[in-house]
Amino acid sequence: MKFLIDAQLPKALAIFFRLRGFDAVHTLELPNKNVTNDLEINRISLAERRIVISKDSDFYDSFSVKQEPYKLLYLTTGFSYKN
Repeated sequence: MKFLIDAQLPKALAIFFRLRGFDAVHTLELPNKNVTNDLEINRISLAERRIVISKDSDFYDSFSVKQEPYKLLYLTTGFSYKN
């Protein structure tokens, strides 16, 4: 499996995956580092068949509508509770 880890997540996550034998890249390792835009991340994901790991809801929306990126692991924390 190949992963592309988005800017909101720590670079240590890419290291964690690599130590376990996975091909993982963090946005800090891309030419534009953490300012790499979502279109470029999608392009890389599709071209290299990488699973994007992100907390960015824009990726969730893009994946729901256009099936981009290649695959998505969308992370959320907490919950909203209304009475």
